[in-house]
Amino acid sequence: MTGHGARSAFFAAATARLSFAALKTRPPGGPAAWNRTNHRGENVTLLEGPAAAVGGIAGALAAGGSTRDRIALAIAGAGAAAFGLYDDLAGNGASKGFRGHIGALRAGELTTGVVKIAGIGATGLATALIAGPPPDAARADRATSGPLAAADPVINAGLVAGAANLLNLFDLRPGRAIKVALLTGGLLTASRRGRSTAAGPLAAAAALLPEDLNEQSMLGDAGANALGAMLGAAAAMTLPRTARVGVLAAIVGLTAASEKVSFSKVIERTASLHRIDMLGRRPAASTMPAPTEPSPSSAAANSASAANGPTPVGPDLADRTLAARDGRSATTR
Repeated sequence: MTGHGARSAFFAAATARLSFAALKTRPPGGPAAWNRTNHRGENVTLLEGPAAAVGGIAGALAAGGSTRDRIALAIAGAGAAAFGLYDDLAGNGASKGFRGHIGALRAGELTTGVVKIAGIGATGLATALIAGPPPDAARADRATSGPLAAADPVINAGLVAGAANLLNLFDLRPGRAIKVALLTGGLLTASRRGRSTAAGPLAAAAALLPEDLNEQSMLGDAGANALGAMLGAAAAMTLPRTARVGVLAAIVGLTAASEKVSFSKVIERTASLHRIDMLGRRPAASTMPAPTEPSPSSAAANSASAANGPTPVGPDLADRTLAARDGRSATTR
């Protein structure tokens, strides 16, 4: 890693850890405002999200490159975190996905998800207009100049906003969103420019991974949106135009698929993805109750039940849609 990249990673990780400790000591509005119910029905805190965002922004400001690029990265993280936090704390999760929020808007209801979608979209456009293209990507772009050149701001804005939303879609199980960020963002580090721009959000995410895996905290919209937006901005500043168009197409395709397909079910049914998803996590909760000695009355009831056929077993809590408001991927699940 370059000197600037190493400095960015150090500042990001240290700031994320210090911010998380400070927020846990004195959570704004009290702990109850940040507590949510996870897939097991257990309480976790959303304070990881703001800490990850602050760490990523600190790392961006400490990164190398031009002042414009550092400011653009910070704006991407701050804007996405602010609108994500608004949805975390004020949203009720009644409307889900783009279709759900647009449907509510057509019915005259302005949901927090619609505000977040518009806000992160504006954040992406501001990031795209402020950031300058890196020299290596600019040279490659000249070979594919034409109509796409005029569309660069739209492509880059789409990368920022789309990545913010897509990473949030994975924040449904412990550590999953951070693992996706580390695996995909790690691809950007193949270039010097990529290492400099992506080091901050990646280090901030990695620094908070232990608590996420241990189901003590979660990114929520604020953290997932911020990390995704910053990685999208890093891609916009690093990749040549043809690669950016390809990445944006993949983001759009996955986002559209999420309206029809459960990512969790796909991951659970794919052995390699399931192994990665479970790496470092607690084992899945068992659905079988511990055996107990039946009482005479329960024995009679069991005999009657056996005569009528087996009693259906309810679904595992981990496989059910979260009933309690938890702020996780509130605009997309």
